[in-house]
Amino acid sequence: MKTQIIAEAGVNHNGDIRLAHELVEIAADAKADAIKFQTFNTQQLVTPHAEKAHYQKQQTADNESQFEMLKKLELTTNEYQQLFSFCQQQHIEFISTPFDLDSADFLLNNLKVKTVKVASGDITYGPLLLTLARSGCQIILSSGMSSLGEIEQALALIAFGMQHPNSHPNKECLQTVLSDDKSWDLLRENVQLLHCTSAYPAPIASVNLAVMDTLRQAFGLATGFSDHTVGIAIPTAAAARGADIIEKHFTINKNMPGPDHKASLDAYELKQMVTAIKDVNLAMGQAYKRPTCAEIDNKHCGRRSLVINTNIATGDTITAKHIHCLRPGHGISPMDYWQQLGKKADKPYTVGELL
Repeated sequence: MKTQIIAEAGVNHNGDIRLAHELVEIAADAKADAIKFQTFNTQQLVTPHAEKAHYQKQQTADNESQFEMLKKLELTTNEYQQLFSFCQQQHIEFISTPFDLDSADFLLNNLKVKTVKVASGDITYGPLLLTLARSGCQIILSSGMSSLGEIEQALALIAFGMQHPNSHPNKECLQTVLSDDKSWDLLRENVQLLHCTSAYPAPIASVNLAVMDTLRQAFGLATGFSDHTVGIAIPTAAAARGADIIEKHFTINKNMPGPDHKASLDAYELKQMVTAIKDVNLAMGQAYKRPTCAEIDNKHCGRRSLVINTNIATGDTITAKHIHCLRPGHGISPMDYWQQLGKKADKPYTVGELL
């Protein structure tokens, strides 16, 4: 078992390319499999007067709109090209979440990224889902704030897009596309689901890791967890529960201004999480039960044998008073205790000798 670990840089670069490079270095040093950014054109994402989310109001200036906040967090296409190349130099995969069609086009056709992530808020953004489906890229679909029905609708649209490069979808075709085995084959090859609780930070009681099992049973796709809790305990537990992907926000400094820093890991915590998840993967091992190599030496030390308790002469009848069950375990097993009673001693035995 191997859990893919995505270090979510998001917008924690605060619109500064130098900080973005530092985030890449931190993720690579932690040995995450990929680092993920968020690529967007603010004008195509939010109206000028849209309010910020409650958590964003708590972490950023109270008198600015969501538009003003996001505008300060943009990077240019040239800066993303620099980041993409820097990730290659650091031997870590570059992934991003496109929040608009132009950004998707840039990621897919200019940077030629292999994998993109759809944010939870965009699981109903049909035109984006269709564009990604027709691109041939790998899609990670996050499901925060969603019902099973909404996830199914998104998957139906993606399956349609993979098979129909030109025609427009309609309700009738989307209702039937998932009845085709080919659709599910394509989804299994190209789409991974993330369970997510879209709260920042997410209360522990709202996490519901068991939903990962529900998603696997419902859709049969690789399934992981996008975590917004504080600390590393919950993503580590998700890995132990079989998450195929873990995504977690990280930052250079939790006290920096910006919407996501407080709910992120610092560099040390990110490294701890990666180590913990890899340890969990290693510990999962095999499903069959048998002594492992690490146990063999301890087996003889920890188990017991039949040991002589009273001197016995050749030909004496062995009774319960003659034998104890003591360590080490090199001799006859105590499971054979009753079979030895009543036998004749084949040689003389002294106290402490193995039978």
